[in-house]
Amino acid sequence: MLEHYQPAWMSAEHTLLGDSARRFTAEHIAPNDERWRQQHRVDLETWKTAGALGLLLADVPEAYGGMGGDFGHEAVIYRELTRAAEFGFTGGRAVHAIVAHYILHCGTEEQKHSWLPRMAVGEAIGAIAMTEPGAGSDLKGVRTRAERRGDKYVINGAKTYISNALNMGVLIVVAKTDPHAGSKGMSLILMDPRDTPGFSVGRVLDKVGMPSQDTCELFFDNCEVPIENVLGGVEGQGMYQLMGQLPYERAVLGLIASGYSERALALTVDYTKDRSAFGKPLFEQQNSRFKLADIATTVAVGRVFNDFIIGQCIAGTLDSATASMNKVWSSEALGDVVDQCVQLFGGAGYMNEYPIARMYADARVMRIFGGANEVLRELIARDL
Repeated sequence: MLEHYQPAWMSAEHTLLGDSARRFTAEHIAPNDERWRQQHRVDLETWKTAGALGLLLADVPEAYGGMGGDFGHEAVIYRELTRAAEFGFTGGRAVHAIVAHYILHCGTEEQKHSWLPRMAVGEAIGAIAMTEPGAGSDLKGVRTRAERRGDKYVINGAKTYISNALNMGVLIVVAKTDPHAGSKGMSLILMDPRDTPGFSVGRVLDKVGMPSQDTCELFFDNCEVPIENVLGGVEGQGMYQLMGQLPYERAVLGLIASGYSERALALTVDYTKDRSAFGKPLFEQQNSRFKLADIATTVAVGRVFNDFIIGQCIAGTLDSATASMNKVWSSEALGDVVDQCVQLFGGAGYMNEYPIARMYADARVMRIFGGANEVLRELIARDL
């Protein structure tokens, strides 16, 4: 079915890049998944290998070190990465790409030339510090403070649930530069986490899933950052910058969720054809076939919806409500698909040695990060 489907946006160039991403996934991602889960981080060398192959910033212009492609080039990379049913590198790469787009679309020329080429080759892994112990999807509740003193900002506060925290080489900090100005008092500040006194990374958090993702707490204790590090060169633009880039983030998350749904279906079809019960393969029994037919239909709808989103991204017409619809639908569909697939695996589906069991735990957070789905539903409703 889907293997013969060719979306309108896809070209021969996209196909070739997808082939390269498939080889990279088979050689460098799938074989390392278990080890990364044990060490709670992806090897830095894997990031550099991906960068050398042009697989990190595919839709960033060549002038800034990227491949110069469009969002379709990003899409084929994510679709190949999700074939490994691995969340550590795939999720980390998504955060990395999102950080790059903040710099690309909101940064000064100096900031773009300083950071993006290093990000493109995997020398500086991107992270963004939004969430705090008391502030998640409601970014107006951010309490981290960046106080201007002379030619520096002094940052104090704490962040939590930060992806790429151990590997990061560039960090965007969401902070209040004017606590009395409401949404106009928020700024995004770039910092080098490896060379900023007073900054520290806490423990790797013990999550339900995604153990290979280096998710940590961050602490800022009188961290001094040059004033020229405020993203875009002007403070007070943080909320506008965040709102402007969230559609891109949600397009990426929807795409990843859709890819994992496809992978879960493929794993389950293979298992039910190989596993027998009551004298014949599970796949030949009506309940299994009907369940798989429903899952396949959901997966096909998700692929087409995401292809529409990709086309919108390429055309530059994707709006916040549509991007939110995609993230909500794709992540909810993933949760339902993986749950049904676990049931078809039976007892084996509850064993971590099977990828479907790991996917069951890993997929749950897709309905939370990038904006909790309940918050996104409110955003969608406002646009009706």
